[in-house]
Amino acid sequence: MNEILIENLTFGKYHGLGNDYIIINNIELEIPEQKKSLLAKKLCEFHFSIGADGLIFVCDSEKADIRMRIFNDDGSEAELCGNGIRCFCKYVYEKNIVRKSRINIETLKGIMIGDLKINGDKVEAVKINMGAPILECDEIPVVSIKNSDNCIDESIEVLDKKFQFTGISMGNPHAVIFVEDQLDDNDLNKYGSAIEPHERFPKKVNVEFVKILSKNEAILRVYERGVGVTKSCGTGTCAAVVAGTLLNNFEENKPVVVHNDGGDLIITYTGETVFMEGPVEKSFEGFIDCIKI
Repeated sequence: MNEILIENLTFGKYHGLGNDYIIINNIELEIPEQKKSLLAKKLCEFHFSIGADGLIFVCDSEKADIRMRIFNDDGSEAELCGNGIRCFCKYVYEKNIVRKSRINIETLKGIMIGDLKINGDKVEAVKINMGAPILECDEIPVVSIKNSDNCIDESIEVLDKKFQFTGISMGNPHAVIFVEDQLDDNDLNKYGSAIEPHERFPKKVNVEFVKILSKNEAILRVYERGVGVTKSCGTGTCAAVVAGTLLNNFEENKPVVVHNDGGDLIITYTGETVFMEGPVEKSFEGFIDCIKI
């Protein structure tokens, strides 16, 4: 594929609890479709470029106020990202692209609704209606060894350990594992990287290790599909609370505070719909004269 030169590329760098994203307005400067994945890999690379967990494009929508597309740092396109969509809301509001306190956002999962908490002219936090979790094995997708429609509290053996996991999709697949003691960095990377590409997950999987503190509090560490260990994962935190509710660790309609490495998210699962609330910050804005991809 021939290289192309993109000039005058402006971007914003945002993060939700340390889960950081580059955001590009694809309405103003349209990036060719066949180059979006390559651009994500190039810009997200630390040391040689900006560095980030992913690249988000702001796009026009015929179905909603605006459309979000998100690419992981390995170039793969993700269906949805909880921290990323909060960053997206802050960007489009403060850039006057969508000047509403409630924004309808088209994603690969469907239409998401973001309620913005605005102080003065700045978005400080966003509450997202993340919709209904997907529990059916074929739709997650995950292979159930019990040959069940749902994959709840099933065992999986990787390397030298056996884990119990619950499969959930929040538009992207998650394997939620409840642990007595949280994994350190080495074990998080070791077991997360072994579970992510496991044959039981046809599209790979995000892996969450969760320690329960009480009926309304937990600690979560995550190995994200296509990224690796990150400071937090919005959809993963949602999946963890859904899985915990199914296993009677949490209660429906009761907010759960989940401590990610980068900070806290508040998740409420009604039994039908998941709501996620958390802060969002802009790190900086930048400009690239030209880049070959």
